[in-house]
Amino acid sequence: MAQMPEFPDLTKMMKDFDPTKFADEFSKMMKNYKLPGVDVDSLVASQRKNVEALTAANRVAFEGMQAVAKRQTEILQETFSEASKAMDAITKAGSPPEAAAKQAELAKGAFEKALSNMRELAEMVSKAQEEATKTINSRIAESMDEIKDMALKMKQGAPGAAAKK
Repeated sequence: MAQMPEFPDLTKMMKDFDPTKFADEFSKMMKNYKLPGVDVDSLVASQRKNVEALTAANRVAFEGMQAVAKRQTEILQETFSEASKAMDAITKAGSPPEAAAKQAELAKGAFEKALSNMRELAEMVSKAQEEATKTINSRIAESMDEIKDMALKMKQGAPGAAAKK
């Protein structure tokens, strides 16, 4: 039986993307603007964390996609092998009623196996999505706290803030 081609390692294809370079470029751009009361370093650090979280979530989702594709390839190989064995079993079954009974038995087994495979793939996809979502949700919560802290610092540093205390 012919061997299925191996799924390409797309992580090698994505190796040139560097979130640190992206964050550094953002930092350089922000430092060109002198905004009163804005802590540019905190803003840049926050954006760096955002990019890192997004990159981590994408990596998890991507690795999940690779695992699903690899498993689908394995399932396809197993299916071809089982189909070949099933055809052999049906042809050796004997009389037409025996062949029909064997065919029904094999069809039932194939259906149950297909359901099991679909369940397995759905669980793999769900797990990858859950991990990626958890990473993003965690970063969003942190980001909201950072925005709140920056806003409070800006309020405290604003002219007349000392008089309001």
